[in-house]
Amino acid sequence: MHVAIAGNIGSGKTTLTRLLAKHYKWQPHFEDVEDNPYLDDFYNQMERWSFNLQIYFLNSRFRQILDIRETGKKVIQDRTIYEDAYIFAPNLHAMGLMTNRDFENYRSLFDLMESVTEGPDLLIYLRSSIPNLVSQIHKRGRDYENSISIDYLSRLNERYEAWIHGYDKGNLIILDVDHLDFVDNPEHLGQIINKIDAELHGLF
Repeated sequence: MHVAIAGNIGSGKTTLTRLLAKHYKWQPHFEDVEDNPYLDDFYNQMERWSFNLQIYFLNSRFRQILDIRETGKKVIQDRTIYEDAYIFAPNLHAMGLMTNRDFENYRSLFDLMESVTEGPDLLIYLRSSIPNLVSQIHKRGRDYENSISIDYLSRLNERYEAWIHGYDKGNLIILDVDHLDFVDNPEHLGQIINKIDAELHGLF
């Protein structure tokens, strides 16, 4: 079984992935942030490094999907391959930070990967307002994220909402994380688990 968590930068994906993996004893697959050789360069010079970064993420997440399929274990994944292709890469292209040539190359590669993969059994989308995202980003204090602009986050949020509106890969739960404190409030985490349980029982 494959559960995935989607959401904008700072929405709480990694934290919720960790908590749910512990609760359900699922195997977590995290986004490769610490070892990503392009992130620092990208945030300092987006136009130069956008294509390299997106290819790195695409490769990393495609490998995750293949691993998930091969192991046959119950897995929870922090961010999906679809978010790269439908949100981050098109956003960089629209902002003039990725050339037409690079974007077409990227999309062609994604289309090929998508043709041989399946969507997660359950997608959990963390919906968040911009002030909440900014607060969370500042709280975790990653140096390379200091230069993220509110305009950039807003553009991503708009694309997330459009993508989720038309999402058809499988079961979907939408959580409004502005009003959920699943880190410090066990009751809130319990509410999320109840929603997931209800969906999962429908999967078997």
